[in-house]
Amino acid sequence: MLNMDFAKTVFMDTDKIDWVASPMSGVYRKPLAREETERGHATSLVQYEADSVFRPHPHPLGEEILVLNGVFSDEKGDFKAGSYFRNPPGSSHAPHSRDGCFLFVKLHQFQPHDLNQVYVDTPSIWSSEKSEILSLYQFGDERVWLVRIQNSEDILDELDLCASVELFIISGLAKYGDIQMSSGAWLREPDFRLDRWSVASGCFIWLKSGHF
Repeated sequence: MLNMDFAKTVFMDTDKIDWVASPMSGVYRKPLAREETERGHATSLVQYEADSVFRPHPHPLGEEILVLNGVFSDEKGDFKAGSYFRNPPGSSHAPHSRDGCFLFVKLHQFQPHDLNQVYVDTPSIWSSEKSEILSLYQFGDERVWLVRIQNSEDILDELDLCASVELFIISGLAKYGDIQMSSGAWLREPDFRLDRWSVASGCFIWLKSGHF
């Protein structure tokens, strides 16, 4: 198991984590949290090399993906950088990437009764030059956003945050308490405090609140 105590603060600088080969050639992972090696709760960065294919597989408790770079594909279509989608419990697919892609992936973490198939294309905020909040999903207490912060603006206080917060720094710099975070940083905080959060200039993040 890796980082499965949800009562503890977890911070990982993914630039300092080695890629780990998956069971399929050309697909690599950086595990951030994992219940078991190839099943159960998992949060990872995933890299598909060009022309790599992953075998068809089910997701008994759902799959959540943010495409960070490149184009990710399966039977439903092609998903370019900025695509956010949720495949509900019981779904399955056969993913691949013609030119390669880089993903933030969460597996087997859906709440009971959350059976929604979701796809959100986010081109505007991905290239925005202003502070902006884009809601990606909500189910019960779980809320997911993309947040772009420019010029140190305090816009997180506009969000309906619960104590539990998970975030991934897509680009830019931020600080939480004594933790300095740059592109690729992952933070899971069970007791998030806005007074400990700051952005010196600009930052672009994926953020989830209310559900680990």
